[in-house]
Amino acid sequence: MSEAALDQRTLFRRWPAGVSVVVAESGGRRAGLTVSSLISLSLEPALVAIAVSRSASLYEVLREAGEWGVSILAGAQAHLAQHFARNVPPIALWDRIAVREDEPRLLAGAVGWLLVATTEEVRGGDHSLFVGEVGRLEAGSGAGSLVYLDHRYLAL
Repeated sequence: MSEAALDQRTLFRRWPAGVSVVVAESGGRRAGLTVSSLISLSLEPALVAIAVSRSASLYEVLREAGEWGVSILAGAQAHLAQHFARNVPPIALWDRIAVREDEPRLLAGAVGWLLVATTEEVRGGDHSLFVGEVGRLEAGSGAGSLVYLDHRYLAL
């Protein structure tokens, strides 16, 4: 990694970001990834976006699926953020992970959830920005919010 890339990473780690887990399913594969790049892009129409590394295990599944679920993590869900941030083998990724009974792409106990359909993929450097239209949005019962700051997950 170049010095400029390291400087950028270091600087942005000093800026708190909300934490969510994005999950997509395609061809019998379900992949999830901790994401701190979720943004509300537009209200009319309702659009959100996420940035995903093209080397991430989620990337190909997300492209194929065309739809994804977002679980905005509650303050007490740092263990889920850490789990989905690691490179966990697919067979072990879902061990002891509580998902909603009505929608397995959504993690139980979150602050809120979104179901999104990809409308556009924009490539930029080593990442792609996935823009999607919100099909369903729901507030959850999770308390507080989880943020990522300076290599740590913090509950607010």
